[in-house]
Amino acid sequence: MRWYVSIGAVLVAGAMAGGDVAGFAAPGSKTELSAQSAQKQAAASVDIELILAVDVSYSMDMDELAIQREGYAQAIVSKEFLQALKSLPNGKISVTYFEWAASSDQKIIIPWRLIDGPETADAVAEEILKTPIRRASRTSISGAINFALPLFDEDPYHGLRRVIDISGDGPNNNGGPVTVARDAALEKGIIINGLPIMVKEPSYSTMDIDNLDFYYEDCVIGGPGSFVVSIKDREKFKEAIRSKLLLEVAGRTPERRMVPVTDKEPRVSCMIGEKIWQDRWGR
Repeated sequence: MRWYVSIGAVLVAGAMAGGDVAGFAAPGSKTELSAQSAQKQAAASVDIELILAVDVSYSMDMDELAIQREGYAQAIVSKEFLQALKSLPNGKISVTYFEWAASSDQKIIIPWRLIDGPETADAVAEEILKTPIRRASRTSISGAINFALPLFDEDPYHGLRRVIDISGDGPNNNGGPVTVARDAALEKGIIINGLPIMVKEPSYSTMDIDNLDFYYEDCVIGGPGSFVVSIKDREKFKEAIRSKLLLEVAGRTPERRMVPVTDKEPRVSCMIGEKIWQDRWGR
């Protein structure tokens, strides 16, 4: 079940789990060694481990892909983002950025990087912008989630929250069911947020669907405080990306809350993308 509890409770629990070990111990004792280990972990702790999983399927045109890249880069160096970062308990997050399309097509653009102020934010933004833009076939949200999960184990930093941030302009149509991948992430205590891109009218060639935001809300996102920020106006593309990152860093959610998925039937079938692909191409 997807429960929507306060992020404050999550932060408190994380802090309790990752805090220093208190107490007295003789030099060289197990207690002292445990304290040293806890101190090392605390030194490497961040407020959020954030994975940015970005759709580069052919349904995204080159202009959208460029705006998307610029949106993330500009959001990371924005005054609002840096202020939100500074207000966190540790004042730092770790970020990795990868692009995805089919279930077997994911490419890491930014390996895990620490952002703890303007200089590190500038370095990450520059790295995002300098990578050549690419496009690829199919849309596998489940593949993106499955690819993201083991990346957390590679992060040298320990986060109070672990978040996968998925952007895309269509439903899953390749790989395993998206709900299976989502539930696997939720079992590990990982939060999934969504950025459905809805700037074009649905068409046969792109496999876009009506109410992609409902699909993301009911089939993709999950975890404490999970949310969707939709992009329905091309002119507000960058603004939406910045708003979503600010919400994630601040540990807040939009005013409109989601209903737990187990309490209702999905408003859009979670297999709609697979069905459309099968109906059109029979494979």
